[in-house]
Amino acid sequence: MNACVDIPALCAITAACRAHGGTVHLVGAGPGDPDLLTLRAARLLQQADVVVYDHLVGPGVLDLIGHQAERIYVGKQRACHSLSQDEINALLVRLSQAGRTVVRLKGGDPFVFGRGGEELQVLAAHGVPFEVVPGITAACGVSSYAGIPLTHRDYAQSCTFVTGHLKDGSCNLDWVALARPRQTVAIYMGLSGLPTICAELMAHGLPADWPAAVVAHGTTARQQVVVATLATLAKTVHDAGLASPGLTIVGEVVRLRDELAWFENAPTTWADISQMAVTR
Repeated sequence: MNACVDIPALCAITAACRAHGGTVHLVGAGPGDPDLLTLRAARLLQQADVVVYDHLVGPGVLDLIGHQAERIYVGKQRACHSLSQDEINALLVRLSQAGRTVVRLKGGDPFVFGRGGEELQVLAAHGVPFEVVPGITAACGVSSYAGIPLTHRDYAQSCTFVTGHLKDGSCNLDWVALARPRQTVAIYMGLSGLPTICAELMAHGLPADWPAAVVAHGTTARQQVVVATLATLAKTVHDAGLASPGLTIVGEVVRLRDELAWFENAPTTWADISQMAVTR
């Protein structure tokens, strides 16, 4: 702990939070389909005084929030932030110190490229009680709905999750590690840097015809899947008009998409059921 921290003041804040019952529940909303939300997450949404939510939380999930709850949008899009991260941190502290039960709702899993750890560090420094409710992260949920298994004994013995948008705005990744064979690479937030990502993977050893896919709006009725190769993926995605949120999957498991696709092809379809859940 920083030597400048006022320990007596910190203890007083902690006691006040506990006395007034102020708690922050860091909740993962999953990849989009509200049916993928955990039971605990749904229960907390019903009980919360305040829900502080991000841009990637689907409308069907927001429909589960109790009528008594105040909703505060703090979403971030590329080059457009409703609040800075420091302002979000301060808001969570302020709401909890006012004795309110707060759900901090994040798309996917809050500990996978969700800044959940950063926010909890601030809460811990202020003595705010908190808990974490995991969610299905995009790589797992979206790949499943796209019919692309992340591992398969014939194709991939490991899987790596990386972000295509680093804190400094660059895309400077460990390309040597990512270009190794017999693995799957799932890239979050990589659409804007897709030409660079594909070029770097080829420059570090993967062949131009290496399978790759992008899934946009995965697990929802708007889901779109583009399958191509590293050499053609960026242009194919551009021509198809795919937009964020999108997950990029690189690896030989992408070859299984034609055989294992189920979401778009199911009778009724499951996409229609998902849309009903979003609009009801």
